Order: sequence, then C-alpha cells, then structure tokens
Amino acid sequence: MPYETIHDYEIEYSGARLPDSTHWAAMVTVYGPSRSPMHRSCIFPLQRVSINTIFTNAEQAEKEAHKVALQMFEPGTQRGSGA
Repeated sequence: MPYETIHDYEIEYSGARLPDSTHWAAMVTVYGPSRSPMHRSCIFPLQRVSINTIFTNAEQAEKEAHKVALQMFEPGTQRGSGA
C-alpha cells in the first residue's frame, strides 16, 4: 500500500475492489505520532473516501485516495464538525 509522510502523520492510500463488482473504491488510513517507534497510532482508520464515486481500475482509485488524503492536511481544512 503506498504511503506518504506529511508533518508527523503517515497516510496510506489505495484502491480496493468492491465486492461482487469489477469496480474499485478509494481508501485512506491516517496514522499520527506515537511515543513508540514500533507502534503507529491510527487516528483515521481505513475508510472509503469519495463514496459517491466508483473507479474502473485500481490506479484511478488510488489517485483519488491520495488526492483526498492530501486535502485532509490543507491549512484551514476542518473535517467532522457536522456543521
């Protein structure tokens, strides 16, 4: 699974084949800082992103997952407030 480090965070992004389908979904996981170098602290468990979009191949899904993960770290971006 590809990953990238942004500040103290490690993001993993990938494409995952949808069950009983030939289509793919974009998936992201984010790990935060940890006191132990042998343990990663998962702060955003593996989740499907861009849920209203399906992709015809893994590369497209991976590219979208990477784009969404980077957007999560843009300055001024607030997620999950529900407001």
